[in-house]
Amino acid sequence: MTNTTATTMGTPVITSNELLKHWQGHRDLSRRVLAAFPEKDLYEFSIGGMRTYNVLAGEMLGLASAGINGITTGKWETTPELDYFNESAKITTKTQFLEAWDEVTEQIAVLWPQIPADRFQQTEAAFGQYPNTIINTILYLIDNEIHHRGQGYVYLRALGIEPPAFWDRF
Repeated sequence: MTNTTATTMGTPVITSNELLKHWQGHRDLSRRVLAAFPEKDLYEFSIGGMRTYNVLAGEMLGLASAGINGITTGKWETTPELDYFNESAKITTKTQFLEAWDEVTEQIAVLWPQIPADRFQQTEAAFGQYPNTIINTILYLIDNEIHHRGQGYVYLRALGIEPPAFWDRF
């Protein structure tokens, strides 16, 4: 048996472009989950004390927008209307959510190519409070979205709505 550890340990498993495609695939699926919600239930339906889906979607929007901005520029902020932590900046309709989702998806597509290759391994306190490498922050943003999308699946099924296939990300 040959020792391949030395050759595989330093070999990248995924490229920056492949990671972007992976993230955007999740964003596409999350958008379809958001679109499946009836307007009223988006703002009112909850199970077991979980937050309503509009709040979860607002968090996903704010984190993705401020996240890609911070990853690219070091400024972990977004526009006021997408700032999840700003109570006065809430999106009030499903149409506005979907438009904002598309804006953030485009923001990611535009800013991503501006990330220098060495930036992914740099350590920085995301949002001024969570020190980690940039690559791990990106993985967190994706994981957070998957987690909240899963809550959306539970809500949709409880409402009698068949959610999009979880595996159909493209």
